[in-house]
Amino acid sequence: MPVSTKAQTAKPSGPAGGASVRAEFPPPQYWRRWCEDAPPASFPGDDDGTTQLSEIPMLASQAATSSDGEPPYRILIVEDDRSQALFAESVLNGTGMQAKVVSVGSEMMQAMEAFHPDLVLMDLHMPGMSGTELTGLIRNHVGFAHTPVVFLTGDTDPERQFEVLESGADDYLSKPVRPRHLIAAVLSRVKRARASRGLGIVGQSVADGRHPVTGLHTRTSILQRLNAAIPGEVKGALYFVEIENTTALRDRFGYEALEEVLTEAGRQIATITVDAPAARLNDNTFLLYAPDLDPNDQQAWARTLRDGLGRHAFTIREEALRLRALVGYASLEHAFGDASSALAAAEQALRQARALPIGIAAYEAPTPVDNARLGAFADELKAALVAERFELAYQPIVAVAGGDEAQYQTLLRLRDESGKLHTAAEIIPAAEAAGLMYEIDRRVAQHAIEVLRRRKSENNPVRLFVSQSPRSLTREGHASWLLETMAANEVEGASLVIDVRQTDALVHAVALHEFCAAMVPAGVQLCLSQYQSSDEADALLAQLPLGFVRLSARYATRLDDTGVRDEMRAAIERAHRLGLQVIGQQVEDPQAAATLWMSGVDYIQGNLVQGAAVGLDFDFNHSVL
Repeated sequence: MPVSTKAQTAKPSGPAGGASVRAEFPPPQYWRRWCEDAPPASFPGDDDGTTQLSEIPMLASQAATSSDGEPPYRILIVEDDRSQALFAESVLNGTGMQAKVVSVGSEMMQAMEAFHPDLVLMDLHMPGMSGTELTGLIRNHVGFAHTPVVFLTGDTDPERQFEVLESGADDYLSKPVRPRHLIAAVLSRVKRARASRGLGIVGQSVADGRHPVTGLHTRTSILQRLNAAIPGEVKGALYFVEIENTTALRDRFGYEALEEVLTEAGRQIATITVDAPAARLNDNTFLLYAPDLDPNDQQAWARTLRDGLGRHAFTIREEALRLRALVGYASLEHAFGDASSALAAAEQALRQARALPIGIAAYEAPTPVDNARLGAFADELKAALVAERFELAYQPIVAVAGGDEAQYQTLLRLRDESGKLHTAAEIIPAAEAAGLMYEIDRRVAQHAIEVLRRRKSENNPVRLFVSQSPRSLTREGHASWLLETMAANEVEGASLVIDVRQTDALVHAVALHEFCAAMVPAGVQLCLSQYQSSDEADALLAQLPLGFVRLSARYATRLDDTGVRDEMRAAIERAHRLGLQVIGQQVEDPQAAATLWMSGVDYIQGNLVQGAAVGLDFDFNHSVL
């Protein structure tokens, strides 16, 4: 595996000595995951030459200067990661723009004053000061208050995205992004900014909180209004309106023509909403706040929004066009604790709307759990923590190609006072409800480390996959405690793999990055568990420094379904392209094992191999699948 540009290489020993270890964050050429249309490239110190961006066909036709001799567009890239900064700088320079990189946040304002950029391409996670804090500095500087700031981030957390916009950023581009899309997005925004300065209307937008062309509110103004209203406001609703199929429109007509259509869509939304605040949230999504809308009228208003856009006659390059809008909304009757929670709920409804024929969905709060039952079991958990009654069971993970490498998944168990054994499915919901998950996670991790120490002292090393809650992993000090405990027990990082469920990782992706930044240099790897292919999950494979993925049990249990089988094979191939090892789980019969083996999995786990057991005595030397 590659070597980190930010961390020392971890030399694996023990059970992982013969296997590839992802000891890097991020690896060299990590940017190549963002685009399939880039030519072979390398960076200083590599053996295969230098980046030849002129080989990208679409770059040669791009121009960053106008026909009347307008000076080249100047782009300041604020990015501390060398490979990602070089990618953006090389792509933009290749079009004729002037791109400059700042890798230290404290040097940004000095670079702004010397370079006078037309646009700032901002990284979210900068050492010392975050991207949002740096954006605040730009907005507070009288000379740069209106300079466009665009974040380029793989963060899918809605709360963090809204935090970005609220800080004063103009937009964010989601990774992965292809070079031509990065170029088009930057060109479009700089053109608009220069045109606004030429017309003398930049200040107008800031002064009255509205866009001078569409009449929509600015994102900053509407987000500030939401923060002031929530919590407290229980009337009205939030709406997300998404224009569908914009990627196809962009590919057919170009970014500039698409931008004209979306600007017209913004004007149409402003007409429909009248006095209700509305803003363009990103390229093809609009946010609307209807503070006085009666709950009985919210569904009808969603239809008004959808049909008001769908029936409007748009024109793009003299071609008549109808846009399909998707609408997701959240009633503020749910009494959200903050604006971010309300926005996340509306976005969740929008995701549901994408799968519905009518294209409209309302947020529904999760069904309340049986609090009385959980409360009673929580008392059992507290007693078990005091009496040390938590246990671990172990299930072997066997390489399909054979080998003597011993590795197991740890499974949480609790034996109550009557002797009954409870599984993780019973323990975790009650522990989360009672706020005990962190204490339990620490006990599990400590017990696993003690097992690794004992096996090492017996000259019988093993690798353990240990499940941990993302809230525990991202808790301040947990990474340090874990590393200190491993060091005290002389346990190598390569012998420990942290298991995180896909559903949890999607919510906590950004925080997990920070955990990985501490753990990966020590050789500790991450396994994405319950992986099931989707746009968000597939993006997560490239965003997190994973070593393993464990497939969803759905794949092993529905192999008779051709569609599921094809989806699984594509998922395995995708993981392998990223250098990840794939585990097929819940394998119960030889036919399933054979299908998984032919589909390319690296490891098998399930009752066919061996059920969960108290001991670690599986014979890996003579296991045959």
